[in-house]
Amino acid sequence: MRAIQYSRPGDSSVLELVDRDIPQPGPGEVRVRIVFSGVNPTDWKSRQGTGSAAGDAPASIPNQDGSGVVVAVGPGVQHVAVGDEVWLVMAAYQRPLSGTAQEFTVVPAERVFPLPDGAGFELGASLGVPAVTAHRALTVAEGGPDRLRPGALAGRIVLIAGGAGAVGHAAIQLARWAGATVISTVSGDEKAALAMAAGAQHVVRYTDQDAVGQIRAIAPDGVDQVVEVAVGANEELDLAVLTPRGTIAIYANDGGVPLAVDVARSMRLNVRYQFVLLYTVGLDAIRAAAEDIAAAIRDGALPIGAEAGLPVHRYPLAETAAAHDAVEGGIVGKVLIEV
Repeated sequence: MRAIQYSRPGDSSVLELVDRDIPQPGPGEVRVRIVFSGVNPTDWKSRQGTGSAAGDAPASIPNQDGSGVVVAVGPGVQHVAVGDEVWLVMAAYQRPLSGTAQEFTVVPAERVFPLPDGAGFELGASLGVPAVTAHRALTVAEGGPDRLRPGALAGRIVLIAGGAGAVGHAAIQLARWAGATVISTVSGDEKAALAMAAGAQHVVRYTDQDAVGQIRAIAPDGVDQVVEVAVGANEELDLAVLTPRGTIAIYANDGGVPLAVDVARSMRLNVRYQFVLLYTVGLDAIRAAAEDIAAAIRDGALPIGAEAGLPVHRYPLAETAAAHDAVEGGIVGKVLIEV
């Protein structure tokens, strides 16, 4: 079978197309024929040796997310069967040869979830890291729900930083599905249009001098929770608009500005800083997220594509390096590899 492999950390030039034997599933494992592989920032960071899932294996196959068809199951697997259309998350975590940039992969069954009827493989490969991260960020707030469903976030105001990104896009859609009022911050007009297309009721350009005033005009008592992609750069704005006992859920620090916590202000607000990393969040949280994501899909709440606020960029397997470069370069939208 065809696979993309790298044997040392580095830039995208370390990725090479190779031929590998088709792997066999063991107990509790599933073999999936990959249709689409999804690319996320965690994938190029791991390839460089700097990401949270980076390892020191002699050979690795990249990409944590994907979609495809179950073609074999090992003993003990019950929740999926041969022929099922599925999506995968954390395929390569602690399993360097199980990444989705290959024609077939074998992963633990608990990382494989059925795709709802009609969802499509492109949507399936776009879930994984972004959607599960967004779910977690929306379910860790003090006084908020630990599961999402219609009405679960009713009466709550959620500020989503970077609403044009993949996680921000999923967070907007899930929050709206759950009944929240959603404000998103973006850098400019193009991204504002995407955040609105995703479902944000209000969009504020964080570069505006009166960004805090604009958000406070929408939420006079403050926002209940923040889904944060650049906490170091945005902490001042976040504290200025957060309600007492509000939560800042942090899944990234884009831009690399160090987080310098304003202890006095944070204490006065009784802020909860909740860090979110998928790899150590625990299987119970991932399983709960997958169930809620499936319900949202069945309700039509998680579409992708430019008209839904998340343009899709497709690359063939042989051009995986270009796909990684696009994500590393900050391309707006979702990058998929058609396997």
